Amino acid sequence: MSGFLQTRAALEGDVGALTALYRHYVLTHTSTFEIEPPDQAEMTERLRKVLGARLPYLIAERDGQLVGYCYATPYRPRAAYRYTVENSVYVAPDCVGLGIGRTLLAELLMICRTSGYREVIAIIGDSANTPSIALHRGAGFTHVGTLTNVGFKFDRWLDTVIMQKSLQQISTGARGNTG
Repeated sequence: MSGFLQTRAALEGDVGALTALYRHYVLTHTSTFEIEPPDQAEMTERLRKVLGARLPYLIAERDGQLVGYCYATPYRPRAAYRYTVENSVYVAPDCVGLGIGRTLLAELLMICRTSGYREVIAIIGDSANTPSIALHRGAGFTHVGTLTNVGFKFDRWLDTVIMQKSLQQISTGARGNTG
């Protein structure tokens, strides 16, 4: 693919392409611990939840084709975690290594920073997922832990790697804010 890369907010009309790309990873990779690929209705609901939480869900297109996507979700539901999000990034298999993930993640981090989020967590499926670990390290994430043997897929036990990036200095005003 040689065309110009464009990123934009995901729309419900993108769900078919999002579903197809994610289906590939569910069926062939350990980057997600899902075993059964979600259908378009489930992917539509997931998109609506992200957008309903006023969080970014971005897609990358080249020559009118979806070549990657990323999004942020609340890290945990309790109010004390309200300044922390978790990110996910998926790139079309024939486009890995072309900078698409880096472009998407950089834009996602900028949106999260300007929206007032302080911390971004990446929970990476499989400690052997070196492309995702390298992507996050390159974006300034640091390795904060590994949970060993917590997933079972493709007849083997899998780890999750936890990485974290601080987006802003934590102000003392935010500590006592119960808003």
